[in-house]
Amino acid sequence: MPAQSRKIAIVTGAARGIGRAIALKLASLDHDVVVVDLLKSELEETVTLIEAVGATAYPCIIDVSDYAAVRATVDDVMRRCGRIDVLVNNAAMVQPHRISEITEEQWDRGMAVNLKSVFSWCQAVAPRMLDGDGGRIVNISSVAANTGGSLQAASRFAYAAAKAGVLGLTRSLAREFAPKILVNAVCPGSILTERTRAAFQGNMERIAAATPLGRVGTPEDIAVVVGFLATAHPLFMTGEVIDVDGGANIN
Repeated sequence: MPAQSRKIAIVTGAARGIGRAIALKLASLDHDVVVVDLLKSELEETVTLIEAVGATAYPCIIDVSDYAAVRATVDDVMRRCGRIDVLVNNAAMVQPHRISEITEEQWDRGMAVNLKSVFSWCQAVAPRMLDGDGGRIVNISSVAANTGGSLQAASRFAYAAAKAGVLGLTRSLAREFAPKILVNAVCPGSILTERTRAAFQGNMERIAAATPLGRVGTPEDIAVVVGFLATAHPLFMTGEVIDVDGGANIN
């Protein structure tokens, strides 16, 4: 059992990149972290890094789109830890296909991971928060939800459609779960990760030049904002969408 003074966070897609950075940020903010992913070796590295900052990590290797597995995992977290204070829906998959190329199976798989999983985790976790002291849910969307998927991006139209759905879900659940659960979303812009590195290859200078802050983002840039949304008190915000893109999409 974790120490009673420490809160419990669940972070999906925590094996690397943005998810790992978020898990480490929450660990540094006095949370023990349930880290969820399918990438076993990378997830083990995340666990080691969390433990190095003095927090406890609970690795969970499941497919986030598996509805039954999500519910079983939440039940297990409650048995082991007795509470869930923060849920960060970060897990996602790239979808680089044009509409003329994508198959029905690829569309369905992308929607299952990028949108359905957010529904599944929120539905499983929210009753536990509502029955307790409340909590925070942070959904990771994308600036592509508002701009559409760029032809130069790692993911295109199907990803953008799913991430737009995440924003609709966020705003609706913010109303439904108020006042005990605050639900907000973060939309990363051009963030350099293992997943986006290939797409950015040869374009780093162009991306930086098109960004008012003059650089490509890092996973830690996202983690700082998620940490704020997950822990700031008081926080008079719910149903909000925050772009973290260096100013590239100021409107």
